[in-house]
Amino acid sequence: MTSRLTRWTWGLGALLSLGVAGYAYHYLLPGAFAPPGIAENPMTYPWLFVHAGLAATALLLGPLQFLPRLRLKQPRLHRWIGRTYVFACLTGGSAGLALAMGSTAGPIARVGFAALAVTWLITTAMAWRMILHRRFDDHRRWMIRSFALTFAAVTLRIYMPLAQILHIDPMEAYRAIAWLAWVPNLMVAELYLARRPLRVAQAA
Repeated sequence: MTSRLTRWTWGLGALLSLGVAGYAYHYLLPGAFAPPGIAENPMTYPWLFVHAGLAATALLLGPLQFLPRLRLKQPRLHRWIGRTYVFACLTGGSAGLALAMGSTAGPIARVGFAALAVTWLITTAMAWRMILHRRFDDHRRWMIRSFALTFAAVTLRIYMPLAQILHIDPMEAYRAIAWLAWVPNLMVAELYLARRPLRVAQAA
């Protein structure tokens, strides 16, 4: 990260991730309950709390993995953060898939969130596979895709209040956001990867 724009982008993303993760962790507090609309999902208990807690952990850890100084100066810490991130994504994504299957928002939302969960699982598993084979460039590419999907937790919470401001029917908005929360994120990641070939030091 050498350019000022890149640093600002990383900082904004990390700040938004921190805010959304902090909110999500409240589901782990004693007496926490599902909000209206989600509570009707038959898979809410316990999967909402598993998903919220682990997705929040992935949101917190993901930005750290893109810090070159951490990767190069503290490779052991980088690896342990990476292992925790992968566990959080794979377990949180599996819980997210269970929640998607029980969504009461209709088939469009159900398929959208299920596709997000499956794609999240695949990209994270591929990132893990690449590092096991010491394919560092490919590992970083798949990790960028994985975090683009992790970041869907943030973009979803941007679109939801925006839909309210624009007076869009809440259910129609929710069905659209089931796709909008993650497909554009992944497209941006692919455009970034296409424009900027990556070369990662083998200390990763």
